Amino acid sequence: MKRRAFFTLTALLLLLSISVQAQNPFFEEFRTPFKVPPFDIIKEAHYLPAFQEGTKRHQVEIEAIANNPESPTFQNTIEALDRSGDLLDIVNNVFFAMNSANTNEEMQEIAKTVGPQLSEHFDKIRLNDKLFQRVKAVCREKDDLNLTTEEEKLLEEYYNEFIRGGADLNERDKAVLIEINKEIAVLILKFGENVLKENNAFELVIDNEEDLVGLPEAVVAGASETAAERGYEGKWVFTLHKPSMVPFLQYSAKRDLREKIYRAYLNRGDNDNEWDNKKILAKIVSLRVKKANLLGYKTHAHFVLEENMAQEPDKVYDLLRQLWKPALKKAKEEARLLQKMIDEEGGDFKLESWDWWYYAEKVKKAKYDLDEESLKPYFQLENVIQGAFTLANKLYGITLEERPDLPKYHEDVRVFEVKEADGSHIGILYTDYFPRESKRGGAWMGAYRKQSKRDGKTISPVICNVGNFSKPTKDKPALLSYDEVLTLFHEFGHGLHGLFSNCTYRRLSGTEVATDFVELPSQIMENWVSEPEMLALYAKHYRTGEVIPWELVEKMKKASHFNQGFALTEYLAASFLDMDWHTVTGTEELDVNKFERQSMKRIGLIPEIISRYRSTYFRHIFANGYSAGYYSYIWAEVLDADAFEAFKEKGIFDRKTAQSFRDNIVSRGGTEDPMTLYVRFRGAEPKIDALLERRGLN
Repeated sequence: MKRRAFFTLTALLLLLSISVQAQNPFFEEFRTPFKVPPFDIIKEAHYLPAFQEGTKRHQVEIEAIANNPESPTFQNTIEALDRSGDLLDIVNNVFFAMNSANTNEEMQEIAKTVGPQLSEHFDKIRLNDKLFQRVKAVCREKDDLNLTTEEEKLLEEYYNEFIRGGADLNERDKAVLIEINKEIAVLILKFGENVLKENNAFELVIDNEEDLVGLPEAVVAGASETAAERGYEGKWVFTLHKPSMVPFLQYSAKRDLREKIYRAYLNRGDNDNEWDNKKILAKIVSLRVKKANLLGYKTHAHFVLEENMAQEPDKVYDLLRQLWKPALKKAKEEARLLQKMIDEEGGDFKLESWDWWYYAEKVKKAKYDLDEESLKPYFQLENVIQGAFTLANKLYGITLEERPDLPKYHEDVRVFEVKEADGSHIGILYTDYFPRESKRGGAWMGAYRKQSKRDGKTISPVICNVGNFSKPTKDKPALLSYDEVLTLFHEFGHGLHGLFSNCTYRRLSGTEVATDFVELPSQIMENWVSEPEMLALYAKHYRTGEVIPWELVEKMKKASHFNQGFALTEYLAASFLDMDWHTVTGTEELDVNKFERQSMKRIGLIPEIISRYRSTYFRHIFANGYSAGYYSYIWAEVLDADAFEAFKEKGIFDRKTAQSFRDNIVSRGGTEDPMTLYVRFRGAEPKIDALLERRGLN
């Protein structure tokens, strides 16, 4: 009887599996406008079967290319590689975007399952000797093939991918490499998951109204609503999400509570609990060294930087040191200024890292008669979004039209169709701007589908911008801090990079560029944010509609260099920490906190400032794609400061300059050497002068 019941259950599960697959939206072309993902019908149960089927189909396509009896050509080998794996590409893009923006335990378990499977799948492709021999054969004949610049670049990319993927290794080392990559894939997922859980686990619950002293009304209202959502009626809750934590650090007069929330933020992944990241990141670093050595590189940084503009670690360190000296000098001056205010107020204590935001805000108020709260009413989220869209229209003539008819994965999401000036379709942009427990921290851009061309037709991009900005309250709309405004414009710049792509091959399209070049199209957008002509277009009081007063703009300009020592020093410290981790040559698993302390001691970081990211929650380098690449933001800032000079010379809304920037940089993806593209736009290589002036360090 039990045996019969077992067979009945097995048959039921098999039928259920077949039913799920038959109804799986990934197994047919999306029947939505513009073929966007049908988020309204995609379920967690669809992902694993789609990954399995996508991997299987991709492997069949790869075998067909590798075993093609015809002589290798660019079309039947290189182009065929780029066009393979359509189903896997789609499910991969959608799933990992959702795992970042709208995850749950089931999604995280799927990620742990498919992570090592995908790593092994792509390793087997790169280690397929038959396929590699065909790629090499095309490479040998490239000078006689009359290839376009983009085709040459695609060939170079695939050849380098095979070499850097271990195609020249012996069979034993290939097997070792596969295991290393699988293990790294699991560890980086676990690292990011731990940071998310640590973030969500902390609550600063306040039940005494006196402990709210100094906090602005809107901040208190937001904390009250958070408390109500979490079942703390009549109390106030602050979290480690930036829109909650940062205002608390800026305005709370309760020093002990500032320390409590700040320490919780600093110690994420370093609490010796189930979410501790020390052993995980030490293992990641060790495995990365082993992999680099296996492939013939001295360190992981040498392996990574070979494909970036910097090319080698020494050039990165040279740039960081060049900026470190003036930044640290200015930070020390700022620290003395803050300590002076503490002393004048009768504070019998030494400035600590959890005091910096609070006293910096007080000094800014005293010195420039400017505080964050006086700006926020002019930065209503709706107006800021429209400001970014207006800027894109003035520069490029494009329009963004909201499409509420398109499916979305969460009620916070909005969807826009992006069109050229003549009304022709460019692509789709999803925006998702509010924090929640299912979303990781930070802000980013992603692509559900990258732009490409096939059989004479353009496949339009489907792009997303995700953030964690201040939420609306019962009484007020979402009012952004100035930093949040910069972030929104920054990510919109990444979005335009994906939307404006005009490439044939998806391997090279959109943001598929060197890590230290990818931030140029995003960071340049930040330059417009505080320009008076731009502010007049979007910085309007949420109640009165009044444009931000000229006096306030003048105060912003005068205060623009304030606290730049702190901002640059904490960023550079994180960049040094990243490079130090990834120029490690030994494979032993290091003591994480000891290593970090030594790294910061070497550069002379003052104790009043902590690295922007401590190792145990440094997602950029241990869970995302910025290992040995966090320096990219300042590298790109040299580029964007220099590039914006071109706009200032001709007028900040000059269409001709904007079109040149779009044609020569933003639309070109990774089809040419990045410096070649930059010089084509600017006429010369960038100088550091504009950056130093902007930061007030010259």
